[in-house]
Amino acid sequence: MDDISIFREIQKRNRFVYKNLFEDLYESLVHYAFGYLYDRNASEDVVQETFIYLWEKADTIALKSSLNSYLYAMVRNRCLNYLKAIKITDQEGLLELHSVIDHEYHLEALEEEEKVKIYNKVISIIESLPPNMQTIVKLRFISNYKYLEIAEEMGVSVNTVKTQLKRAKIRIWELLSIISWIFIFRS
Repeated sequence: MDDISIFREIQKRNRFVYKNLFEDLYESLVHYAFGYLYDRNASEDVVQETFIYLWEKADTIALKSSLNSYLYAMVRNRCLNYLKAIKITDQEGLLELHSVIDHEYHLEALEEEEKVKIYNKVISIIESLPPNMQTIVKLRFISNYKYLEIAEEMGVSVNTVKTQLKRAKIRIWELLSIISWIFIFRS
């Protein structure tokens, strides 16, 4: 069943489809929330609240992307709201960077301790980049600037921004590949 069909069935109050969706996505959404909150109970609460909202408000939701994307976005937003409510701010954008790294490099299979080591390594890799590249990476992934905004801020062309980001991504990917192999062979 595709996303649209599943969503329509939920709008029709099909408990069986809703339960299957919950069972299929629950653990991965909790894992995703944990990447923001570092608290299993709070992560489970956020995911459960997200599913409750989906069930209660399905008829008012205008789904513009896939149902999975919608749920992940809801969980992310609820995590950030939770952190704001307990007065934890992320001015450096490190929580978002952690989430991007986790998804981009498919680190879900690693133990949490190994992911923290890799995340810290990525931060040190970013810190070791040439100054302009480092600034561009931080503006893009930590401050969430758009390419044009970075280009204007740095006084360079948009193509330069794209090239620098591509080079940084290759560098990070190469180093992460080496680190990942070390973790795999060590296990």
